[in-house]
Amino acid sequence: MISVSKLLCGMAATGDALRYRVAGDGRPIVVWNCTRQCNLRCIHCYADADSRDYPGELSTQEAKSFIADLADFGVPVLLFSGGEPLLREDIFDLAAFAKGLGIRPVLSTNGTLITEEIARRIQAIGFGEVGISLDGIGEVNDRFRGQKGAYEAALRAIRNCVRLGQKVSLRLTITRSTAEAIPAIFQLIEQENIPRACFYHLAYAGRGGKIRAQDVQPQEIRAIVDLIFDRTVDMHRRGLEKEVLTVDNHADAVYLYLRVKREQPERADEVLELLRLNGGNNSGIRIAAVDNLGEVHADQFWWHYSFGNVRQRKFADIWLDTSDPLMAGLKDRKRLLKGRCGRCKHIDLCKGNLRVRAEAVYGDVWAEDPACYLSDEEIGMKAGGEPEGGLGDG
Repeated sequence: MISVSKLLCGMAATGDALRYRVAGDGRPIVVWNCTRQCNLRCIHCYADADSRDYPGELSTQEAKSFIADLADFGVPVLLFSGGEPLLREDIFDLAAFAKGLGIRPVLSTNGTLITEEIARRIQAIGFGEVGISLDGIGEVNDRFRGQKGAYEAALRAIRNCVRLGQKVSLRLTITRSTAEAIPAIFQLIEQENIPRACFYHLAYAGRGGKIRAQDVQPQEIRAIVDLIFDRTVDMHRRGLEKEVLTVDNHADAVYLYLRVKREQPERADEVLELLRLNGGNNSGIRIAAVDNLGEVHADQFWWHYSFGNVRQRKFADIWLDTSDPLMAGLKDRKRLLKGRCGRCKHIDLCKGNLRVRAEAVYGDVWAEDPACYLSDEEIGMKAGGEPEGGLGDG
């Protein structure tokens, strides 16, 4: 995650302590896809979730044992995701259990099930944040999410949470169809007093891999990222303290840093240090995922590769075991990266971006990320593809 509001505007946020840590410090944030069942069928769903039952999901007791192991390991945040996590009948019991063990629970939901009563239960449990997805306005969102009325239901959920003072994060995945709605989304953020917004780049996983043609092309993404940056700065100048982040394309980190060097040179060193502490893509390092069956993955997009199952081994034992070549590689990947990623002078700010995207396009986990939109000059490559300079040069 790239905190645009922090890096461009100096705005402090709750997640700063986790986002800007010394390399190797702390335990991973864990995304738990607690169920694969979902009442929607979104075209980009990395879990390929559906409305049917999925046999073999962790039972309540198995889930509590897993959560207790996370607490023992020192995991700071457990993000309950899906599918649609609110379809899991014991969701509030499990979230309260995690909270009681010192883990901050976060909810990632399509929002359509959050009535006023559900919103009150969410607040009573003490969820640190509720992420609600809106992929466009009105019919654009409904087509993306596969159900008429999904937009209005999600908007009601946002209002139900905001009314109670429950922190809400609006989430949008950037594609050709949703990008046009970004200005309207910023208007919505202001109108509905939404405190946080995350703009996700498309990950080529699950059903998201089937809509690669709908991804915004590298030559077009700069204008979209500029728009997000500009609107964030504009809100800040007008006294609106809204946290804005971009997610799943760490080229944004370098692009933002280069902008700060041009426009706020007095802050360039500060921003560079924050980005170094953030460390770029943290799959297999500071971000982990566990699916509905208990399989442990490098992040939520790696369902096709498991390091082990929490039913057989404790999460910590699986996570720290670098005998698996992928786990070892992700934890120390610089020497393995190829192509433009391997030659980029800003590797400490990006860390090779999203490896799942590289694998999906090239069949090679360590190939360059095809969604990098930075020029050869910006990443420090000479004519002929040779690297030049070092991090922060130029």
